[in-house]
Amino acid sequence: MHACLHCGRAFLGDDMFILKTNAAFDSAHFLAGYNGKCANLHGHHWVIEAEAGQEALQQTGEKRGMVIDFSDLKKAVRSLADFYDHALIYETGSLKAATLAALRDEDFRLIEVPFRPTAENFAKTFFEKLTAEGLPVLRVTVYETPDNCAGYEV
Repeated sequence: MHACLHCGRAFLGDDMFILKTNAAFDSAHFLAGYNGKCANLHGHHWVIEAEAGQEALQQTGEKRGMVIDFSDLKKAVRSLADFYDHALIYETGSLKAATLAALRDEDFRLIEVPFRPTAENFAKTFFEKLTAEGLPVLRVTVYETPDNCAGYEV
């Protein structure tokens, strides 16, 4: 058994091939019930970094010599970023009905999520969405600033 020098993940073979791509989006959020500045509405330039990998490259077909087609990974990550771009992301139950009505009346783009909108929860959510698409994802890291990020892997 070996460990990947990049991610520390254990694997049986001699090689681990890893692809990495990222996409960014800008959005606003707040942390309801938090005692600090992040309780206030604020924005981030979020970056989603996804790593996919396998011990062996595909041996046949048009994707011979690849882990997966890079464009499939890039398209899936870009799609996630595009969906969340330029929206107010809020946790279910964290805004009053009157507030939501006023924001909708102003035609603001709102995205309700069933979790506290933290980098940690976004990393897990994006990991699950990418693996549900059949991508061999090893890890997803979400940056909320250039220096602060959270990752998720299984």
